[in-house]
Amino acid sequence: MFTLQTPLSQFTPIGKTAAPHLKKLGLSTVEDLLFYFPRKYLDFSIITPIGKLKPDTETTASGRIEQISNRRSWRKKIMVTEAIISDDTGKAACIWFGQPYIGKMLKAGDEIMVSGKVSFGDYGMQFAGPAFEKRSNDPAHTGRLVPLYSLTGRLTQKQIRVLIKYALRSAGYLADFLPAEIKRNENLMPLNSALEQVHFPKDIKTLTLAQNRLKFDELFLIQLIHAKRKQNTAALQAPVVPFHEAEVKNFVQSLPFKLTDAQRKAAWQIIKDMEKPHPMNRLLEGDVGSGKTVVAAIALLNAALSGFQGALMAPTEILAKQHFETIYKILTPLGISAALLTHNWQKAGNEEADTKTIIAKIKNNEIKIVVGTHALIQEKIQFQNLALAVIDEQHRFGVKQRQKLRAKGGAKLNPHLLSMTATPIPRTLYLSLYGDLDLSVLDELPKGRQEIIDRIVAPNERPQILAAIDEEIEKGRQVFVLCPLIDESDKLGAKAATAEYEKLRRTVFAHRKIGLLHGRLDPEEKEKAMNDFAQRKINILVSTTVVEVGVDIPNASVMMIENAERFGLAQIWQLRGRVGRGTYQSYCYLFPETDSAESMRRLHAILTSKNGFDLAEKDLELRGPGEVYGTTQSGFVKDLRIATLLDWKIIEQAKSAAFALIQKDPSLVKYPLLAQKVETTEKKLHFE
Repeated sequence: MFTLQTPLSQFTPIGKTAAPHLKKLGLSTVEDLLFYFPRKYLDFSIITPIGKLKPDTETTASGRIEQISNRRSWRKKIMVTEAIISDDTGKAACIWFGQPYIGKMLKAGDEIMVSGKVSFGDYGMQFAGPAFEKRSNDPAHTGRLVPLYSLTGRLTQKQIRVLIKYALRSAGYLADFLPAEIKRNENLMPLNSALEQVHFPKDIKTLTLAQNRLKFDELFLIQLIHAKRKQNTAALQAPVVPFHEAEVKNFVQSLPFKLTDAQRKAAWQIIKDMEKPHPMNRLLEGDVGSGKTVVAAIALLNAALSGFQGALMAPTEILAKQHFETIYKILTPLGISAALLTHNWQKAGNEEADTKTIIAKIKNNEIKIVVGTHALIQEKIQFQNLALAVIDEQHRFGVKQRQKLRAKGGAKLNPHLLSMTATPIPRTLYLSLYGDLDLSVLDELPKGRQEIIDRIVAPNERPQILAAIDEEIEKGRQVFVLCPLIDESDKLGAKAATAEYEKLRRTVFAHRKIGLLHGRLDPEEKEKAMNDFAQRKINILVSTTVVEVGVDIPNASVMMIENAERFGLAQIWQLRGRVGRGTYQSYCYLFPETDSAESMRRLHAILTSKNGFDLAEKDLELRGPGEVYGTTQSGFVKDLRIATLLDWKIIEQAKSAAFALIQKDPSLVKYPLLAQKVETTEKKLHFE
């Protein structure tokens, strides 16, 4: 007798033997086995009469063993087991190498099924090393859709199938936490049936239904967590920030450019959110250069006009400084005080200031808008009445860091939170990872910008393209040269960038002024390199991805990316966004090191994408969610056992059902099993 919690070391003789290997797969109990899903299936469901077997096909045959024996191979090193099986249509040979136990397990007269690849050999048609089992009405290894699992050590497919088949006897004892009305409305099969059919499916149709149920379970729990978080946020108190319509309209009209419709819509959504007495929790997503900073500035201005304070936190000092310069330039004429606070740079308005002075002015509400890095979340920094916290490139900050900034609003009121990102996020990832956030999208670029011309450069085209780049420099334009982190030990990219810098200054661009920017430079050196490039003192800036965010050089018209296949597509898209910010025609040249089909397919997606969102979807399809997002933006992806970010229909289905249920029963009082499951899932999942 066993239960769901029976240790595998005590679960059948096979379990006892395999337990150490199963533990390496994270499997310790019978219940763990039930939720260890196949990675794929072999279709051995069609049984072919032996007389109709054809070479180079994979199939199943059923027959009686006429004879079976073990012998040594001619080299006398390997035991060979040979069997002849027959049915009413003919005979075939089965050969196994190095498995003498088969000759003892099977005997003449046994009815067996074999599945595998057929070839033509000395005995006519033969199977080499086929899966086999004695004929039954419920086979596990042959004559059906056969599950294949990820293995480790000496664990075999047969062992894990036998264990799971036995464990499925306990599936009926699993509590089905999904409410009956949701199973009915969404046409989902019972949990125990889904587990049986996902491991040993009757057919493809039933397998799909089983997978859909189990995928729904995973995604539904995630969406319930989002729905509860959103509900909890709505219950908090936040400063009510009225819309200063006349002042904001005057500010927008005074800008030296016209806002896009997308910017106007996003700004309006944010202003309406901040009029409510509960905290805004909104994600502003837009391509590089789409104008997110101006939208944030409108929100910060509106808060300051009511006497409130605002904070903007950026991941790097370079980006924080650029945001400050933009905000200072456009808001100071309106009498709004601003400060910059990072580890190396401190400014109150246009004047250098020490940290103590800035902290005192923040506490006394003399400074309305503070821009900075992690320095803003130091304990000694206290705001008098923080109404709006803006976090740029929010995925670069951890949950605790974001919470610390939000906590600066004080014990009674929670500031409104605006997160911004230039990283293109597929809709499915947004729904899965940021389902508790409202979304504003900037999907237009400012008018007057020309489309960037992208090109993949073959090795034989390199001299021609370098000559074209030199012509751009001759016209007065500037060039970025990006290098990847080729050497893992060179985490800051100094080696790769320095080598490229030396190569260019000694060869093709020896007559040009070249600068160098990488992670090992100190802040003063980085600032000098950036300022020299901004002031056109240098023609070419050789850099690592430190230039990915925070560099605004309208005169730069060429982005040259070396070893382009080493970058993610979303990263390339952000890098190319560093050019094309002025009125000049701009170019992005991709120089791959390899011309493999996979690399070329990925890079060609850049050429055919209309925007970063379109590209993110393509990258998701090409590389899969684990590779694209598994280790950076969404660590929770690795916690999914069967669902993926490509299951967009089920994600939307689960979101709709989850939010409707929370609206009806916020604390899940009527569903105690589900409430318990949500609680354990939230503790286990990683939403970084």
